[in-house]
Amino acid sequence: MEEEIRLLIIYTGGTIGMIQDPQTGTLKPFNFEKINEQIPELSRFNYQLDFHSFDPLIDSSNTNPEYWIQLASLIEQHYESYDGFVVLHGSDTMSYTASAMSFMLENLNKPVIFTGSQLPLGVLRTDGKENFITAIELAAAREDDLPVVPEVCIYFENHLMRANRTLKYNAENFNAFISPNYPLLAEVGVYVKFEKQYILKPNFKKLKVHKKLDNRVGILKLFPGIRPELVHAVLSVPDQRAVILETFGAGNATTEEWFLNELKQAVAREVLLVNVTQCMAGTVEQGKYDTSFLMKQMGVISGYDCTTEAVLAKLMFLLGQNLSMEQLKKRMNISLRGEMSVV
Repeated sequence: MEEEIRLLIIYTGGTIGMIQDPQTGTLKPFNFEKINEQIPELSRFNYQLDFHSFDPLIDSSNTNPEYWIQLASLIEQHYESYDGFVVLHGSDTMSYTASAMSFMLENLNKPVIFTGSQLPLGVLRTDGKENFITAIELAAAREDDLPVVPEVCIYFENHLMRANRTLKYNAENFNAFISPNYPLLAEVGVYVKFEKQYILKPNFKKLKVHKKLDNRVGILKLFPGIRPELVHAVLSVPDQRAVILETFGAGNATTEEWFLNELKQAVAREVLLVNVTQCMAGTVEQGKYDTSFLMKQMGVISGYDCTTEAVLAKLMFLLGQNLSMEQLKKRMNISLRGEMSVV
């Protein structure tokens, strides 16, 4: 007899777990012990579904590295007892948290599927119900007694995506997330169509959970007319270890002398500068144009086709490992969890 699949549902907070108070009309978290009242279809699954709610619940706008460590530790604690995990999370910072999990959970060989909703479960037209049910189905999917998707993913509105390739691009539509530089891992319609050639393969090694993160990272978004004082302030934050430069197009920036001097001084202070594009899709090609060639010459490294969310999570993860600058640059330039299109 086939063994029953066991999944742990982790509710961290966010819109999906809200219902409307019949007296006040305000939204409040509901008790997940009564989840079958909201989604009676769950009883039709032949899986063991257990639930864990964060206490207190966290609005996704309040997420931080301490919270990521709490979530990773929870998965570590229950890793051997379950076949997969579904994480219910607020959509606003879901790409940041899910990207962080992809780096923190090394040798992950089980599904960790993030989902959420734009409308609460307690609202008639909610997208949360379908997202939740399908995320469970995806986390439970097995073939030859192995999980089909042994990696950290986001499922939202018919699309399963590698977590560290996603970004939230729409605040209103149900289709809130995109994976601009990597194909979908599955598309869900009448059938679930997995794109297995794009899914990470299990390595059967023991899970290693990284719990040291360093948030001494900044983001500097360039724009025409940016003032020297602003650039200096961001690059010169005391104890700063890395800054993500959100540049134009394929990684271009102004070549004004004051700007290049600020970058040179930051590099001399051993602040790691990572060049990512402001564009939703595409890749940084440092050296393609003169404007990015100068940055490459002075030691700014390319973020290739990574999202800002993934680069931020990757930097916090790597900076927490006390690597030398040379080791740090080397690891930033290779794909650790499928987050970029370079080997």
